[in-house]
Amino acid sequence: MIDILIVEDNKELAAVLCDFLRAENYTVSVAENAEKALMLYERYGTRLVVLDIMLPDKDGFYILEKIRYTANTPILIVSAKTDKSDKLLGLDIGADDYIEKPYDIDIILAKIRGIFKRRYALDELTDGDICINKINRTVYKNNVPLEMTAKEFELLVLLLENKGHTLLKEYIFNTIWGSDSDSEQQTLTVHIKWLRQKIEKDPKNPQKIITVWGVGYRYL
Repeated sequence: MIDILIVEDNKELAAVLCDFLRAENYTVSVAENAEKALMLYERYGTRLVVLDIMLPDKDGFYILEKIRYTANTPILIVSAKTDKSDKLLGLDIGADDYIEKPYDIDIILAKIRGIFKRRYALDELTDGDICINKINRTVYKNNVPLEMTAKEFELLVLLLENKGHTLLKEYIFNTIWGSDSDSEQQTLTVHIKWLRQKIEKDPKNPQKIITVWGVGYRYL
């Protein structure tokens, strides 16, 4: 998974922002249109999307809607569209923030650091009787440690970080195993089964990891 996906058709502007972000040790990819942006997102996943609205094929609102249908990945709109209606539309669809162009590089970097700190800096994730320590890579249920493989742990973290959102099977698989993996998507089904056996009271009637038939999985 990459840290930041920049969706920007202005190559010079994208390159400058990319250089500043890489200087702060983020992994960054750039897409100049909606088609490439969604391809990169679905193939690799990302922790944050920096999204322009005016693109040569489909607009940024289209990308925002597509991503919000599958996940709650943080999205920061950066646009020259300054009308109140555009800002409200972006925020209503699900953007985390809306910055007008031209922007101060220090301001956008600070906003990005803030998003990462709020969303990802927490060392622990908790949900009822489940407690995950991301630093030690441990999982406890009712204070009892659970043995998990690396992929089971990463899958559980991904699902819990997107709690309440349905994640497509393709997105989950590409994020955890990678689009170039020799594994098949059936391995995702197997890992979901193993996770349920470890965290569900009744694995055959799951209440936490729900199957959305024909789509993917959702953590409740």
